[in-house]
Amino acid sequence: MANQIKASGADGVALQVTTPARSAGLVEENNDGEATYLADVRVYAFDDLLLVVDLEAVTTAHMTELVVAAAQDTDSIYRAMDASVQIAGNGYQVQLPPAKDAGFCEGDAAPCQSAHGMIVVSRDDGTTNGRNTARLPADLVTIRTEQHNSHAVC
Repeated sequence: MANQIKASGADGVALQVTTPARSAGLVEENNDGEATYLADVRVYAFDDLLLVVDLEAVTTAHMTELVVAAAQDTDSIYRAMDASVQIAGNGYQVQLPPAKDAGFCEGDAAPCQSAHGMIVVSRDDGTTNGRNTARLPADLVTIRTEQHNSHAVC
């Protein structure tokens, strides 16, 4: 089951992303499980989709390619805002400042998919539109994986 968008701070929302953050490399931990790196991220908002990108791990050119792909597929783009991955409880959360622009509300199920330096959060509201948004995150993960693999070879 996907985690849900939760209230965070005065008027903000966040999402618990412990597993996706670890697999995307947005957090690093020492042998004792203590955080040694928490990524500074940029959160891009599209209809029913949030793209969370590590500012240090993803080049501007690669970030642009991902944003253009999401904007073209959703036929939308809203604010992009800087945020951070934070320790929350026994794991990690990411603040999602532009979530409301993308149609997310507190309590919404928010499935995540990750690739190196990136998490894609989709809005799963049980409608046809919600089900269609499952394809785009997978496509963005494929694009990012190809970017990372081609960059690692160079």
